[in-house]
Amino acid sequence: MKKEAISGTVTGNDQHVGFRAMIMKQAIEYNLAGFTKNLPNDVVNFTLQGDAKRLKHAVSAIQEGTKKSSDIKVSTTQGTVDPALNAFTIYAWTSTTRNITNPYDLVFRLRPDDGKLAPADVKTVWHGILRSTLKGEDLKKLGPDD
Repeated sequence: MKKEAISGTVTGNDQHVGFRAMIMKQAIEYNLAGFTKNLPNDVVNFTLQGDAKRLKHAVSAIQEGTKKSSDIKVSTTQGTVDPALNAFTIYAWTSTTRNITNPYDLVFRLRPDDGKLAPADVKTVWHGILRSTLKGEDLKKLGPDD
């Protein structure tokens, strides 16, 4: 398996629409390391590294955006693979729809088996990350499908 790395930015209607969560779900599905964060100018910044074919699938999904996003423009450049990187992190995640305003760093640790996950399994992992990271009142704001 050939590993590659990319760095990217997303512009357009990409705020308050679940965009960084969608990028993390791609990382979970394809077992990719990296991070995503919001920049001060409403730009989403991300890095991904892992299997070259899986990176292409993830970037394609990112270019499609979420159901609520629009006018999305994705720009990517070749990155440098960090062999020690074994997780994907959303930095300072909040949720407008759930009224979660305390920022949380959500972390997905790479699976040792390196297999691709089915959508239902991705959702299960995502829910587990939320439930193990959120605290107090924020945890109570999650619904049964969160």
